[in-house]
Formats: sequence, C-alpha cells, structure tokens
Amino acid sequence: MAHSLSSLTLMIITLVIIRVIGITQATMPMILTIFNNCPFPVWPAIQPDSGNPVLEQGGFHLDSLAHRSFPAPTQPWSGRMWARTGCTCINNLFTCVTGDCGNRIECAGAGGATPASLAQFSLHHGQTDLSSYTVSLVDGFNIPMTVTPHEGKGVCPVVGCMANLLSTCPSNLQVRYPSSNGPVVACKSGCEAYGTDDLCCRNHYNSPQTCRSNGYSEFFKRACPATFTFAHDSPSLRHECSSPRELKVIFCQ
Repeated sequence: MAHSLSSLTLMIITLVIIRVIGITQATMPMILTIFNNCPFPVWPAIQPDSGNPVLEQGGFHLDSLAHRSFPAPTQPWSGRMWARTGCTCINNLFTCVTGDCGNRIECAGAGGATPASLAQFSLHHGQTDLSSYTVSLVDGFNIPMTVTPHEGKGVCPVVGCMANLLSTCPSNLQVRYPSSNGPVVACKSGCEAYGTDDLCCRNHYNSPQTCRSNGYSEFFKRACPATFTFAHDSPSLRHECSSPRELKVIFCQ
C-alpha cells in the first residue's frame, strides 16, 4: 500500500511539474537578439508598424562583435529592423551614411533612409500562434543580414542575405561616399535608381499580376535567393515559426 501511494505521489508530482513547465514556456516572453558580426560598429534601428510600441527607443549603438537582447512585447507586434552604418556625431549633429532615421541615435519610431537591408517581423505568442519573419532587399542593400530562429516548432529556417553585395553592385545602382570616387556604401534598388511605376510596383503595377521581377531585382535574387526583392515577390519567402524562444538578427553573418 505504501508503495502504491509513493508511486501515485510521484506521478502526481511529475504531472504538476510538466504542467508548470508548459505554462512557464507559454508565458515566457520571446527574446529578440541583435548581433553585430561586422568588423565595424553599427547602429541598429527598429521601427514598429502603426499602433505597435517602439522597442529599445528605436535605436542604439552596437560595437563590432557585440550583441543586445531584449524581450519582445507580450502582445502581438509587427515592425522592421535594419542597420545604420558610418554614423558620426559632429557638433552635436548625429548622422549616418546609410539607414539614417533623422539625425538621432534613438529613432523613436521613425523610418530609415534607403537603400537599406530590412528584417521584417510579425510576432505572436502562445503554443499555437505563428510568428513570421523575412529579410527584404526591396529597398536596396547596405549590409548582409540574416534572421535565425531558436527553439521554434515546425519549419523555422534561417533566412536573409549573407553575401556582401557592395562588391558586386552594378555601377548604376551604387551609392558611394563621401564622393562619387569614394567606396561603395550601399546598393540601390531599381525603383530608387529610376523611380518608374513598373520598377516601384506603383499605380497600374501595384498587384501580383502586374508587379514583376526585373533585371535589378534579379541581381539581388541571384545573390540572395532567401530574400524579398520586389514588392509582390513570392509569399512563401515569409516564413512562419511556431513559438520560437528567440529570434536572432545577425549583421554580417
């Protein structure tokens, strides 16, 4: 009889522990981590979609080989992240060569100047909710970046662009700084370079039927197939991951 009670007690304790672990995992906040693997500092920027809170004041400095982690909101959140490069503060004026969000370290919800590589997110919580993520070169390229999920359920691939496209960017898309003879610091999209409706997928071209890839978007696609390269690129490139414990944004993978 004592043996039976002992076994029953052990079973109950085990079930309680499993239940507590399950509840804890379901309520633990997702972690967002930004890694800077570049051999130079970057200034990550975060812009929420309308109605969503600003995370980490919208931007901060990150030394080479450093990282910063912070909890995602407990409510659904969507927005984008990118890296600002070549930032300086002279006479109290903060400016960045790429990705600038209006002469401030903390972007406070403001968007960034193009061209810039973007990570886009739609985050949800719970055992059955899916968080989606993608890397977009629709607005051009300024730095290699990837998104890596950790401890998610289902198909949760690494996506993004590991190639340094600054070295292969076509001459008509190159952004050079500080002059036309300076080094290439970013690579424009066809839309930014020429501004036509077809390249920008505007007006008549703003639909999946009329917005098509082009020679400029195909340059980005060949180098980085796991990215969006034009406005109505394949929806399958937006990956959904169930209950990831962490999402890592890595610059210069």
